[in-house]
Amino acid sequence: MRLRVLTYNIHKAVGVDRKFRPDRIIAVLEYYNPDIALLQEVEHGTPRAGHMYLATEIASALRYDYHAFGINVYLKRGKYGNATLSRFPIGRQHNIDLSLRWRKRRGAQHTTITVPKGHAHIVLEVFNVHLGLSASERRTQIRRLLASPQVAHLSPDQRCLIAGDMNDWRGVLKRRHFGQEGFACATDRSPGSRRSIKTYPSYAPTGGLDKIFHRGHLKLLHVHRSRLKLARVASDHLPVIADFQI
Repeated sequence: MRLRVLTYNIHKAVGVDRKFRPDRIIAVLEYYNPDIALLQEVEHGTPRAGHMYLATEIASALRYDYHAFGINVYLKRGKYGNATLSRFPIGRQHNIDLSLRWRKRRGAQHTTITVPKGHAHIVLEVFNVHLGLSASERRTQIRRLLASPQVAHLSPDQRCLIAGDMNDWRGVLKRRHFGQEGFACATDRSPGSRRSIKTYPSYAPTGGLDKIFHRGHLKLLHVHRSRLKLARVASDHLPVIADFQI
């Protein structure tokens, strides 16, 4: 069975032209039609968004039957965080706080997704993350995530994805943390490469900030970043799309 996963920092649906245009984000997602979409910087009830719940609006427009929203940042009016959209049922969901008290609030949204397969089903543990801007902050956050019961108690054979905006310019997290825990990086430029597919800034990418790590019975078939002209303006990040065999 083929499974398509997309990760995308939508920048609150504000494009590089500074216009709030969720329709552009929706159009990009519709083009790639992922089974699971992991979105970061999703607004919820803010004045700029017309007080709409952006995760719900996007899920409704694209006919995702299941979605979950994890709050990272509370504003004076509204909030924002990570959203997971899924074609398959979402069971357990939990937001893991990765914030350090002197830094901007960050989190990892954990969802357990059940993928039907014939008369049986496949369980996929998914962690949708947005890490901090400093290297020391990211190291602490990843150590905290990997040591959390939600990850640490998983069998190495259990299908697991950790993906999102890692803000990791030099690829340090893969070598020092994910690799040691048995995770492979789907978003390497080539197999075994130390560099990731470039996704930021969207109009002229120089850094591979948006990554997908996987472990367990998941075979990577193909991975690429968006080359849509629309994606270069819809957000300051480009989405990354990975196809797996499960």
